Amino acid sequence: MSENREAPEHIDAEAVAAYLRAHPEFFVDHDELIPELRIPHQPGSAVSLVERQVKLLRERNIDMRNRLAHLMDVARDNDRLFEKTRRLVLDILGAGSLEELVGVVEDGLRHEFQVPYVSLILFSDTALPVGRSVSSSDAQQAIGGLLDDEKTRCGVLRAHELSFLFSQEDSSSIGSAAMACLGQQLGILAIGSPDPQHYKSSMGTLFLTYIAEVLSRTLPAFASPLRQVR
Repeated sequence: MSENREAPEHIDAEAVAAYLRAHPEFFVDHDELIPELRIPHQPGSAVSLVERQVKLLRERNIDMRNRLAHLMDVARDNDRLFEKTRRLVLDILGAGSLEELVGVVEDGLRHEFQVPYVSLILFSDTALPVGRSVSSSDAQQAIGGLLDDEKTRCGVLRAHELSFLFSQEDSSSIGSAAMACLGQQLGILAIGSPDPQHYKSSMGTLFLTYIAEVLSRTLPAFASPLRQVR
């Protein structure tokens, strides 16, 4: 008498995939199946599972090496930025007068950091012997919205804001800018670029904020005429 055998239940592709995912060693114990497997690769050709795995691992290796190279580039850029920042901070701390301090900041940013447009504005009710100074009321009237929360900002600024932060001649050439308020509301440090994408609104402002904080601690020693914005 022949033995009755039930037809095997249908197993869908997702169940097979889930089983193989849970048992990645399956083909170690059943390596005789590997030569029979074919995975479409390009039109008109096929590759074995092992060849496909090797290709995927090679692609992942290349991707990881590219990511590592990118991280190394970022690390080198950060090291260079840190060294430039360190030198600028030491020069600021070593300044012996307001004139020297303003010169150190403007020259350092232009030459060391290759910033094309630099503006250091000090708030004072009377004209200062060096740099650019404006009264607190003029600053509030012109760019009060940028001063309200004293946050460091970057991105594309409005035309009248650029005209106040930079010279009229320079403002027309600036595509994007970043600005930081000096602590105790002593003034503003602004930098600009002709590239509208250079200072994006999502760009980190740690560097500029750090320089502004150093200036905030240093300026009061030299700038007695400076008047805080109330």
